Amino acid sequence: MTTHPNGLRALSLATSYRSNRQDVVKDFYLPTFSVATSYSRAVGYFTSTSLALFARGLDTFTERGGNIRLIASPHLTEDDIVDIERGYDIRAVLTRATERELDADVPDTVLDGLGRVGRLIAEGRLDIKLAFVEKANRVGIYHEKFGVFRDAVGDLVAFTGSSNETLGGLAANFESIAVFRSWVDGDTVRALEYVRDFEDLWANQTPTLQVEDFPDITRDRLIKLGQERDTPLSAHDDALIPTPAVVNEVTSLAIPDWLTVRGYQRQAVEAWLGQRGCGILKMATGTGKTKTAMIAAAQIANLQRQREEPLIVLIIAPQKHLVDQWITEVEGFGVRPIAVYESSQKWVPLVEEQLSQARLGQRPVVAMVATNMSFAGEKFQSILARISQPLMVIADEAHNLGSAAYRSSLPSNATYRLALSATPERWFDDDGTDALINYFGPIAFELGLGEAITMGALCRYNYQPRLVELNDVETQLYADLTTQIAKCVAAGESVNDADPNSQLGYLLRQRAGVLGHAEGKLAALRMDLNARGHSWFQLVYCAEGTRPAPQGDPRGPNQLRDVMHLVGNQLGLAAHSYISDTPRADRKNLLRRFSSGDDLRVLVAIRCLDEGVDIPDARTGYLLASSSNPRQFIQRRGRLLRRAEGKDRAEILDYLAIPPADAPMNFDIERNLLTRELERANEFAKLSENYEATLDALRPLKERYQLMHL
Repeated sequence: MTTHPNGLRALSLATSYRSNRQDVVKDFYLPTFSVATSYSRAVGYFTSTSLALFARGLDTFTERGGNIRLIASPHLTEDDIVDIERGYDIRAVLTRATERELDADVPDTVLDGLGRVGRLIAEGRLDIKLAFVEKANRVGIYHEKFGVFRDAVGDLVAFTGSSNETLGGLAANFESIAVFRSWVDGDTVRALEYVRDFEDLWANQTPTLQVEDFPDITRDRLIKLGQERDTPLSAHDDALIPTPAVVNEVTSLAIPDWLTVRGYQRQAVEAWLGQRGCGILKMATGTGKTKTAMIAAAQIANLQRQREEPLIVLIIAPQKHLVDQWITEVEGFGVRPIAVYESSQKWVPLVEEQLSQARLGQRPVVAMVATNMSFAGEKFQSILARISQPLMVIADEAHNLGSAAYRSSLPSNATYRLALSATPERWFDDDGTDALINYFGPIAFELGLGEAITMGALCRYNYQPRLVELNDVETQLYADLTTQIAKCVAAGESVNDADPNSQLGYLLRQRAGVLGHAEGKLAALRMDLNARGHSWFQLVYCAEGTRPAPQGDPRGPNQLRDVMHLVGNQLGLAAHSYISDTPRADRKNLLRRFSSGDDLRVLVAIRCLDEGVDIPDARTGYLLASSSNPRQFIQRRGRLLRRAEGKDRAEILDYLAIPPADAPMNFDIERNLLTRELERANEFAKLSENYEATLDALRPLKERYQLMHL
């Protein structure tokens, strides 16, 4: 074979490159690009920033007729993966994933690079395909990293190693690659193996891998961007080394420019830092605890960066939809976190890889967001125990972690500890509350609901208590339960400290069920909904389960179904249920439709809107469920008081079921039980805009049971 004087053989290439010995970009990539005519690359990630790098330093290469084929792994969210596994159209999911990358907020330098990519595609110089693992109906991430350069006379240079075509992989990280030259004895077979592997990938003939063409919609957007941003590359852009303006997906956490830090958020972070990075933020629902925690994490990340140490951030949230919300928040601060839930096959490799990079100084921040269940699982606990770098634990709705099942799983090796909760005190569980304080530290900052409303962090509200009498059947069942409760109290048990698993605990739940499912609430709800049928952004909280019935009778109707029938069929209002069985993807769609203000008027929920769901547009809430648990009614009120554009006030309608005045009852027991109901109503009333009106509405009941002091 004739050696081309300007071909690959003319280069003095090493057998390997490592960041401590050479500059991988200058010493390997630039020389090979300067003489090659084709470049085939299989690489781990497709992102807007990594794709933009392909536009840099390629002018001479493409002017010689050089062509690039790229196979990359799309960034699939958990929802994308679930959709593929459920059989949704793969092309539609990939289009959604790639469009999401192009919709990301990136600087002009990246847009210029993407425009150059679009021109390369339009000229036929760049072709892209997307790959992911598909095995046993499960979807995984394609992590392979290798490439092949070819010159005009057919010589090959194949390479494989740790680097991705990203800013971190090419310029910032500590990387190494092995090189195989087709004209060197001992290298030829390996070089040809990589050529064959790539061709098999390109033809989608690799077992367990699915390789798809780049989505047409995204391809057309890139070509259009190339037409709109016909910006010539400046002289310093003739190198593959990216400029600092390109965003690195693994840079440290930082407060984004678009975020205005509120004064009380700054005070909260300073107070927490004043406790050496440990403590609890007791902040009213809706005041921005999530962003406050991320501001704190950004401050710690900056401190660790100054110390030239990485930071491992672990965020623990009770439910999957809250994990998804946290992921969006963390991405807004500059780092893409790993979702730790569902199949460990999805997240364990990513967690292990990023923790390894952190140990080697290649990654300044590793962020993980886990559900309580996955966090406490054996696999994740094993990983946590091996972390030796500075670890920051952020616990969302931290009161949940005070249970005996979870508190023993909290990592003892955490340097920084931050708990978030509007109600960190666990209801009737002093041991759990003490355990939380012992682990996270004392309350560092507190922002109550009244103060939050006064300062404008939450909106003002009106409170309308609705007193609903039990019917004859409900009254009899209620009286029977009250009699049994009285016997337990006479035997020395306490209503206020009842064990949930005791007979008294069961009786109290049954009594609460009678009140929560009282049939008269539906009639009252009908009147209130009729009066507000023109309004948008309405929430109905239903009681759990079915209506209790006398012993031996079948259990009564389900309130959720009754309300849906009332709202949707009888009143003709656009409504949808939002319950624990609602799939995550459907939940997001429902919240989007609800917030649009022109689709769903009413969401009907049970408990899954209690914690953490961000639904600021909600303006009217109907509380059918009778909960005396402070956490539940505080969370539900908080859902309605979040600020939103065009929202200056919320309205809460609270349906309180009571026995008729002439019902035969044990006065002392009934008075004790109703005290808890009225304490909730009084808590709602005292901060409302119409406090005097609520006092008038509740006065007859208070007078009957001699509770005017409440």
